[in-house]
Amino acid sequence: MFTGLVECKGRVVWMRRVAGAAIIRITAPFASELEQGESVSVKGVCQTVVRSDAAGFEVEAVAQTLAVTTLGELGSGDEVNLERALRLGDRLGGHMVAGHVDGVARVLELRSDRDGTRLTLELPAPLVRYVVARGSIAVDGVSLTVAEVSGERVTVALIPETLRATGAASYEPGMKVNIETDILAKHQEKLLERQGEASGPPDGKKSAGGLTEKRLRELGFME
Repeated sequence: MFTGLVECKGRVVWMRRVAGAAIIRITAPFASELEQGESVSVKGVCQTVVRSDAAGFEVEAVAQTLAVTTLGELGSGDEVNLERALRLGDRLGGHMVAGHVDGVARVLELRSDRDGTRLTLELPAPLVRYVVARGSIAVDGVSLTVAEVSGERVTVALIPETLRATGAASYEPGMKVNIETDILAKHQEKLLERQGEASGPPDGKKSAGGLTEKRLRELGFME
């Protein structure tokens, strides 16, 4: 689990394709502290450290990860946002980020004026239902607050510290970014779906909790 507060920027040394997967070596200031099996968010993607030394670390991105994220497009010299996994007792300064990317969005605009800097993205249509104004979203692993939602266009505000500490300042129209929507919104949707299934047909006689009398009897709450 992560917070979406990027710890530092790393740089890709090389990427090697191996039987549908990819081994990626990345430099990082904290590389000497990493252990094999530890989790690191790389551009918002939770990856497992397979090797590390004082100069850098290596992760193995499987075929599914390469298919649904931008990691497969990385090349030598590319900068990546890095964050080590949250530890018990750490402050949760951003929001709960799992590192499980939901999809890839396209950068439409990065605009700065006297009111600040705003980033506008075009999200895949299925993800928009999880995004609300003033809610949270992770972009390349960066926890951001949604400023505006209009159709499939989502705009977030970027403060100077975010531009300095992450790769957001280099975004250009057409670039692709990894998106993880709010995990709480996804869980809530699933719970509502299950509640709807348990409620039975719309014309059935239901209890105050939404369950039909037949279902309550099956569960043992009614004779």
